[in-house]
Amino acid sequence: MRLSDATVVIRPRPTWEAMDLGVLLSQRHRRLLMTSWAMVTLPVFALLSWGFRDSPSLAVFIFWWLKPAFERLPLYILSKAMFGETPTLKQALYQWPRLLKPQLLASLTWRRLSLHRSFLMPVMQLEGLDGRARQQRLHVLLQRDAGAARWLTIIGAHLEGALWIGLMVLFYLLLPQQVVLDWRWQSLISAATQDGRWLEHLTNAFYALVLVVWEPVYVACGFSLYLNRRTVLEAWDIELVFRWMRQRLFSAGAVLLIAVIVLMPTTHSVWAAEPAISPDSPRLLGQPLNSQASRDNIKAILEQPPFKNRETVTRYRLGEDKPGAGAPTPQWRKALLKLFERQHFGALATLIEIVLWGTVVAAIGLLIWRYRDWLQAFVSRRPALNVKTTRPLPQQAFGLDLKPESLPADIAANAESLWQTHPREALGLLYRALLSRLVHDFNIALKAADTEGQVLRRVELLQQPALLAYSTNLTGHWQNMAYGHRLPPDHVQQQLCNGWRVLFGPGAAR
Repeated sequence: MRLSDATVVIRPRPTWEAMDLGVLLSQRHRRLLMTSWAMVTLPVFALLSWGFRDSPSLAVFIFWWLKPAFERLPLYILSKAMFGETPTLKQALYQWPRLLKPQLLASLTWRRLSLHRSFLMPVMQLEGLDGRARQQRLHVLLQRDAGAARWLTIIGAHLEGALWIGLMVLFYLLLPQQVVLDWRWQSLISAATQDGRWLEHLTNAFYALVLVVWEPVYVACGFSLYLNRRTVLEAWDIELVFRWMRQRLFSAGAVLLIAVIVLMPTTHSVWAAEPAISPDSPRLLGQPLNSQASRDNIKAILEQPPFKNRETVTRYRLGEDKPGAGAPTPQWRKALLKLFERQHFGALATLIEIVLWGTVVAAIGLLIWRYRDWLQAFVSRRPALNVKTTRPLPQQAFGLDLKPESLPADIAANAESLWQTHPREALGLLYRALLSRLVHDFNIALKAADTEGQVLRRVELLQQPALLAYSTNLTGHWQNMAYGHRLPPDHVQQQLCNGWRVLFGPGAAR
């Protein structure tokens, strides 16, 4: 690495300005970064989607977990491009398998959830450090800019999710209006459950496309933070100034050397005539400032600030046991105090970090177990079992009154009289009466949060084909009227009334 070949100005920057430099670097090489990322990650995503075609959530989770392995390729490209050696696409893809070898297991296990991942990844990949040397290096780097690295990961995760949701919304907005009107969400959910879950795989593909755009920017920001920290620690900007001064003085020094060579014959005879004088000769010792005094003065100066800053620190230190000083220090206390020494404190910090992460995971698991019933209503794809409950029957559903006394005596006749003047009330009466029958006659425990599709799945568990067919037909027309403002044709209206009479008879509501 030659600092003089850097393609950016090397100087200390504030943390947010350093991350802004990373954004500019990713924009400068965006074509190479995005193309290489897509060529590496999209085949892996397609393979995972095909292998876990029945579990789209597991496929996208594994793809998300493998991000540290994919991030090594953009870091390699940026590290080369930073110093004027931008690789070609072919060279970058050729190097990626070699980049995966060092510390891959650690990157995908206990280091996977680190909030400093992009900031500390160059220590492993570019410096090649591991073990104690890596821990010492991290201790120095994290003394500053650690908070900015954490915020970069946190903000990046939220931005990643926002882009993912925005891409799905954009896809929905670009659909033709007629296609959206013809959609029945119940059929879409059924297709996602039974016919390959294409809807979930489609949203997973949107996430893979978001990473093509965002991940190179994230890696570039972490890399620029790392370079900024090294600039401050190693004074790269001062080194570059000295190199510039040396280059300017080199030409003047060459001229001076030529002049000395030209004048050498004249001065040689004068120097030869004088006797050799050593630093310890009596002639020099008689001077006001001799060699010994110079050494003493130099030592005295080096013992003072800024060359040596003495500081008095008071702390408890376990020393050697001296005779007559009382009972010797127990061995267990010595071993305990050694844990807090600088060279062993890293192991204790790692242990504390493991305990804290374990506490977080246990708390999340406890919350999931505590609210498992609530989560099952939104996450589980299995039909809910018809479990008997002692809770009171609901009196309303979808804003409709389900009490039997609120219904007319002859449901079909009242619906036929309402079709011509108030068709919405007629269809609503049939659907309300159906729900009331399901609750009071078939003991289906409906919940206030149930949807039309969940009601149909509970009717399906009754194993009555005629009731299920009529409920499906009536529910479809009810949804078209309630959400799409589309009334059924005239012949369908009469079919719904006749179907009610066949199932429940022309008598009372109960």
